[in-house]
Amino acid sequence: MSLHMLQTNSTKQLVATLSSKGQITIPIEVRKHLGIDTKAKVAFVIEPSGIVQVSPAKYPDIESLRGIAGKLKKPLSWKEVTRIAHEDAFKEKYGR
Repeated sequence: MSLHMLQTNSTKQLVATLSSKGQITIPIEVRKHLGIDTKAKVAFVIEPSGIVQVSPAKYPDIESLRGIAGKLKKPLSWKEVTRIAHEDAFKEKYGR
């Protein structure tokens, strides 16, 4: 990836190169500004004027989350859900 930065009075333009697979690396300065990290979802909003805005993906309501986590083979008990949540929190905190 190649990257260069153009800066004017109050705006910055960071330029990156699109790969042959249609992929681009979001520069660290932009990731920090957006508050996103690995595996974060990013939304591209195309304005009527043609300007494209990039922002962290937001889900406006419960319905918009439908299907995002996939499907379970069978429903889980509350005890199982709580155990999984504790395991995930432990892994996130301690990296194990």
